[in-house]
Amino acid sequence: MDVIHVCLNVSDADRIAQWYIDELGYEETWGFTTADGKTRNVYVADGNGLELQLSDTEGQDDLEPGTAYDHFAVKVDNVDEAFEDIENHGVVKEPGDQPAAGARTAMIKDPDGHIVELVEPVE
Repeated sequence: MDVIHVCLNVSDADRIAQWYIDELGYEETWGFTTADGKTRNVYVADGNGLELQLSDTEGQDDLEPGTAYDHFAVKVDNVDEAFEDIENHGVVKEPGDQPAAGARTAMIKDPDGHIVELVEPVE
């Protein structure tokens, strides 16, 4: 399994993406807004292809130190099989299709409670 992105909660996805582009040389790769229109996601990638998902949600402007980290994502061949096979320490989200992201995903917790997203790209 390869780490494909890390998600950070941010106050303004476009502004923070521009900082990563200008200051660290990242490139914007893609983005989407959730179906309810409340969360904007902008992805920027380093030269090796590892992406940061910068996620801003309407009404969440004040981020306390330590709350900006959201999750990291790993690519799997089959989300449903991985979800069943991996010993988890809490289910955050059962497997489901994410059409805006072109993927099927699930979210689990590691032994210390960090959220891990399992991502199966869907063509």
